[in-house]
Amino acid sequence: MKAYRAALLRFDDHGQPLYDRDGLLVVGPDASGRRVVRASGSHGALIDRFAGVAVEDLRGHLIAPGFIDLHVHYPQTDVIGAPAAGLLPWLENYTFPHESRFADKAYARCVADFFFDELARHGVTTALTFATSHSASVDAAFEAAQARGLRFITGKVLQDRHSPDGVRDETEQSLVDTEALIRRWHGVDRLGYAITPRFAPTSTDAQLRGAGELAAKYAEVWIQSHVAENRDEVRWVAELYPQARSYLGVYGDFGLLRERAVYAHCIHLDTHDRILMRETGAAAAVSPTSNLFLGSGFFDYAAADAAGMRYGLASDVGGGTSFSPFHTMLSAYYIGREGHTKPGLSLSPGQLWWQHTAGAARALGLEGVVGNLTPGHEADFVVLNPKATPLLARKTTQADSLDELLFALIVLGDDRLVARVHTA
Repeated sequence: MKAYRAALLRFDDHGQPLYDRDGLLVVGPDASGRRVVRASGSHGALIDRFAGVAVEDLRGHLIAPGFIDLHVHYPQTDVIGAPAAGLLPWLENYTFPHESRFADKAYARCVADFFFDELARHGVTTALTFATSHSASVDAAFEAAQARGLRFITGKVLQDRHSPDGVRDETEQSLVDTEALIRRWHGVDRLGYAITPRFAPTSTDAQLRGAGELAAKYAEVWIQSHVAENRDEVRWVAELYPQARSYLGVYGDFGLLRERAVYAHCIHLDTHDRILMRETGAAAAVSPTSNLFLGSGFFDYAAADAAGMRYGLASDVGGGTSFSPFHTMLSAYYIGREGHTKPGLSLSPGQLWWQHTAGAARALGLEGVVGNLTPGHEADFVVLNPKATPLLARKTTQADSLDELLFALIVLGDDRLVARVHTA
C-alpha cells in the first residue's frame, strides 16, 4: 500500500463534493489484486490506521478523481480546429477523408499513441471513444490502451450508406467484424467494447437491426452513437425514417436504447425523448465545446434534470476544440447559462466536476468502479497544482471556499494544472 497526503476531492452518493484541505488517500490491492482506493478522508482521522504505510507528502496540491471523457473520436485527433460551415460539411470535407487512413494499422497505432499521451497530459484516465469503420483502428487503440493499463472503451464504427469510399463498410461483414472484436477484446484487462453505429443516417435498417441483435446478445457491452446534434441532421433523419416518432426513437426501434448506451449531444430532444432516455437507462454525452464550435445548439440541463435522464461531459474531439476537462467544464458552464433558447441556470463548480468524473462513470454504468476516490474505486487519480501559473496562484490563494477554488481551476486551468496522473 501507499498513501498520499494533499488536499483531497471526491463525491458522495448524491454527487455532492467531499473535500479535505489536509487529506489522505490510501491505495493498494484488493482481494483480486486490483489497485484500488483503500481509504480516503482527513489525514488526522486516518493516519493512525495506516501508521506503517509510506506517505508521500503532496501538500499544496489537490488530489482528485481522474477525468472521464464520455465521447471522443481518437481518429479525429488531427481534425481538431478544422473550419467548416456546420456538422455535415465538416464530416464531408475533413472527417471522412482523414478517417479513411485508419485502414492502415501502423498509422492508426501512431495516432492512438499520441491520443493517449494527450489524454494523460490533460488528466483523462477513462474514455469512451469512437474508432473508425476499420477493424485495424480498433485493434490499434485497444493495444495502445492495454499497454498503458487504462480503463478504455471503443468500437468499430458502423456506416454502410451515405458515406464515401474509404469509410463505408459492407453490412454483413461489418456485423461479423463487430462480433469478432467483441470476443477478442471485451473484458480483457480494463478494456470494454462499444457497438458503434456512427449515426442513424449512415446505417441501413439491416445494419442497425444487426447492431441491435448484437446488443441483445452481448448485454454487458456498451452502445455509442450520436443523436439530435444538429437541426439539419434531425431533418435528414425525419426524411429517412418517417415512421419513427423521433430521431432518438429510431435507435429504440432497433433495440439500441438500454443501460450502457451513450448518445452524444442530445440537444434537440423533446420531453418524450428525455423520459425515454431515463426509462431505458441510456445516457447523454454532453459535448459543449463541439456544440459551440459547430453551432449545433445548447444542451438543456433543466429539461434533462426534470426528466431524470443521465448525462456526463465529453470533449468530442475533433468537433470539440480541446482535450482539456477544464475547457470542457467551462464551456458547459456557458451552455448552462444560455437562457434565450432554453431556461438558463448556473451549474455549480462541484456539479461541473462531478459531470466529468463520478457522474460520467454513472452514465457509463461504471459507478463504484471509476470516477471517484471513495473506498473500492480503481485508483485512477490526478494530482493538480493550483499554483501552476502566476494567475492561478494569485486566484486560488484568495479562494475562501471549495466552490471558489474549483471554479478558479475550471476558468483558468489547462494541462499545466496536471502535475501527475495515476492509472490504477
